[in-house]
Amino acid sequence: MKNAWSASAKAKALLVLLGVVWGLNWPAVKVSLGAVSPWTLRTVGLGVAAATLFALALAGGRGWRALHIPAGRDRLHVLLTALLNIAAFNILLTFAQLGAATSRVAIITYSMPLWATLMACVVLRERLDAMRCAGLALGAAGLAVLIAPLAAGGLPSGIQYALAAALTWAAGTVYMKWARIAAPPLAIAAWQLLIGALAALAGLLWFEGMPHPGPLRAAVLCALGYHIFFGMALGYILWFRIIAQLPAGTAALGTLLVPVVGVAAAVLLLGEHPSHADMLGFAFIFGAALCVLLPGRRPASLLPEA
Repeated sequence: MKNAWSASAKAKALLVLLGVVWGLNWPAVKVSLGAVSPWTLRTVGLGVAAATLFALALAGGRGWRALHIPAGRDRLHVLLTALLNIAAFNILLTFAQLGAATSRVAIITYSMPLWATLMACVVLRERLDAMRCAGLALGAAGLAVLIAPLAAGGLPSGIQYALAAALTWAAGTVYMKWARIAAPPLAIAAWQLLIGALAALAGLLWFEGMPHPGPLRAAVLCALGYHIFFGMALGYILWFRIIAQLPAGTAALGTLLVPVVGVAAAVLLLGEHPSHADMLGFAFIFGAALCVLLPGRRPASLLPEA
């Protein structure tokens, strides 16, 4: 009993650490984008994350069997969910941070559990209980508070990209739940990240050609290094250690620390000043996500970092 409690306590401590690591990744991405294109950033970041998960799977002693995805429909489902959950989500998110304040992008992006709940109701015929209905109402209020002041002059591109990112993540999550892929979560995530990296590389070569990086400022190098080795590689190592030891509901609920740290870091490190409307919208959306991710619900197995 004592050992089980100790393992759970360690996993919860790692969950707090993950919230900090992924939360700080938001300003790291913003600083990196000051000198590195979105396509390059995602190609490198997703590529390193994929390599990390492949190494973890191979180090488990089962060799390539640990990464096996059954042929046929399961491989097609992995491809499609990767394009939605990983490629589209991450690429849209980088463009969102180019066009809007990091704090506001983080707040809007974390409306994704609400969209997933709504889509699951329509596509999977999941029932909405009182708690989920309250969550949807709070989420709608939060988005209205954030978007209404901007709507008169047309929504900035960054806000549109953030909303699109939240919707693609939700669509991919519901699709993956419907598909029920018969493979270990680590194998699914490793292949998804590799597909995401290849999609970003294709975008890089199509829109920009071969990159020719020039000299980078020390601040950009530090931010880029943090994003690649901490936000992506370490983040996914921590995540898979956590979900192996904690219930999915507890793990998903713990990731709500990410936008809190992300918004605070944007204020402290980037000098952003969220408006009263931003903070009110954040409170609504945070409360809404809390409603739909409470233990006993069935949240997605993978929530994004930035």
